[in-house]
Amino acid sequence: MSTPLAYLDHAASTPVRPEVREAMRPWLDERFGNPSSAHAAGRAARVGLDAARRELAEALGTEPAHVVFTSGGTEADNLAVTGAALAAREHGRRMHVAVAASEHKAVLAPAHFVAALGGEETVLPVDGAGLVDLAAVDAVLARGPALLSVMWVNNEVGTIQPVAELAARARAAGVPFHTDAVQAVGKLPVSLRELPGALVTLSGHKLGAPKGIGALVVPGRHAVAPLVRGGSQQLGIRPGTENVAGAVALGCAVRLAQAEQRALAARLEALRRELEAGILAAVPDAVVLGAGAPRAPHVTMIAFPGAEAGALLAQLDLEGVAASAGSACTTGSPEPSHVVSAMGVPPELALGAIRLSLGRESTADDVARVVAALPGALVRVRRLQEALGRG
Repeated sequence: MSTPLAYLDHAASTPVRPEVREAMRPWLDERFGNPSSAHAAGRAARVGLDAARRELAEALGTEPAHVVFTSGGTEADNLAVTGAALAAREHGRRMHVAVAASEHKAVLAPAHFVAALGGEETVLPVDGAGLVDLAAVDAVLARGPALLSVMWVNNEVGTIQPVAELAARARAAGVPFHTDAVQAVGKLPVSLRELPGALVTLSGHKLGAPKGIGALVVPGRHAVAPLVRGGSQQLGIRPGTENVAGAVALGCAVRLAQAEQRALAARLEALRRELEAGILAAVPDAVVLGAGAPRAPHVTMIAFPGAEAGALLAQLDLEGVAASAGSACTTGSPEPSHVVSAMGVPPELALGAIRLSLGRESTADDVARVVAALPGALVRVRRLQEALGRG
């Protein structure tokens, strides 16, 4: 398969960085041992795993003992939400979790599961820019839930939530706080010293590490109950033989992302503004969603009236432009994104919303190609929909 000429789907996945690939290589080849084994090969693997945990912790401003490696962001979110609810039940408290309506499905689905287990879920409303309702947050915190979960940067529209304030409110109420920081690390200044006691989700393939590795920062052994049982690895929170090469990759990727964050954010912000301005000039009835809120530098979601997102994306793909209709986990769904629906975007506009997301490899040429391709693609889609009576 040929590489797209303009890849604007970095919020879905990023290419593995050469530095990360090189860091992984020894742990895929000669240092292949099981880190739980007592012999020399196992001890060597343990050294690599411990070093990766330290590297990640130092980059984020947390303790190595708080880093629990997972298979990715989805598992980490599930461990945080369901694990916190189960931990509450083990201590004789009600399984009640509160999550924002605009969360990734990896948070919303486990919240629904908690309710199915006999607990309770509270879905907090967001405003037209995607910001969580603080009055609703305070109201639910007064009820003492087992967890409050609000993602740092929305993966579809890029809205930045006031996580430090939310964490402080939760801490004052004695409620554990979780944030999905998958789209925040490397794009925003991230220091977990500003979020003491928080659970934080990371994912490697959004940062130049391979798919299949992530982490949950867990402030204490009893903050979450394990979802998987059968071993003592990682304090029993996430048992099973650790993915040493993946952990090394994640530690390296996070360190690099944190070191480069400021310069990269400035460049991506300029590219995003250029992209939005070019599209709005070429397509005057386009609407940038969430434009009234603080947004991360790398994500924009733009809605095109009278166009179905799936058809528009197919036309862009033919032009060598890779984009998405929101979370890659919901690609193919005929329904509007739950995120834009929660923001109150009318269905006829929400159905025409596509996400364009930038990364380290993005250039001004990529932006120019998208701006050039969109008007023609949009005309073709609208004509087709009119012919089919769906315009």
